[in-house]
Amino acid sequence: MLRNRIITALAIAFVTLAAIFMLPLWGFSLFFLAAAGFGVFEWGGFAGLESLRAKFIYTALFILMAAALYLLKEHFSDFILLVGILWMFAIASILLYPTGEFLYKNQWFVGVLGLVIMLGAWVSLNMLRAHEQGALWLVWLFVLTTSADVGAYFVGKAFGKNRLATELSPGKTWEGALGGCIIATLICTPVLVFWQSYSLLSALLLTVVLVCVSVFGDLFESLLKRVSGVKDSGTILPGHGGVLDRIDSVIAVLPLLTWVII
Repeated sequence: MLRNRIITALAIAFVTLAAIFMLPLWGFSLFFLAAAGFGVFEWGGFAGLESLRAKFIYTALFILMAAALYLLKEHFSDFILLVGILWMFAIASILLYPTGEFLYKNQWFVGVLGLVIMLGAWVSLNMLRAHEQGALWLVWLFVLTTSADVGAYFVGKAFGKNRLATELSPGKTWEGALGGCIIATLICTPVLVFWQSYSLLSALLLTVVLVCVSVFGDLFESLLKRVSGVKDSGTILPGHGGVLDRIDSVIAVLPLLTWVII
């Protein structure tokens, strides 16, 4: 299991880096639109879509909406603001769970929410990549989320005793979350200080906030699984599960990082 997880993670990292640095902006946009499409297809299960036909239609709707947004790039910033508000709502849902659980039992609500959140992640990727130092910011983001995830996994397995969110994800612990935060902070904070000339306090604050948001992104997918009764979002990535299992933290962090930088 761990071996498959490592091999898959390395393959994803290689392909992602190649897409970031080797593809032109339009190619980058299409590549990650396809990746997001796999995530949307899996999200269809949370929205109660059972047939392949229904999930394909749902995914096609996402692609059409993405195409429409791409033609209205001047409104990308407004859309990011909307998605940021939705993520604040999602985080509140986690903190207040099971209060408000009924909302996520509404298939239409979950379906629309999925489209907006995944579009927000894709739009954020486009905005960041178009930034002067966007490619490097994306690498920094992926290092942050990956180090937080890996740190939480290993520290949690070694020292985890106190459950982080018993009702949502019994396997996650406070020790693991803290360990992931410390490791990500130790790696990513110095980069901001020396690369972007951030003050130590600013770099530390941004890193810690983004790591916390990444944890909520992971927990939000757990909430959707819990309410929908879906055990795994997918099986396409050996050792990880579905695409959403790999990017749940990233899609939560992307809008906030984009707003901070741009």
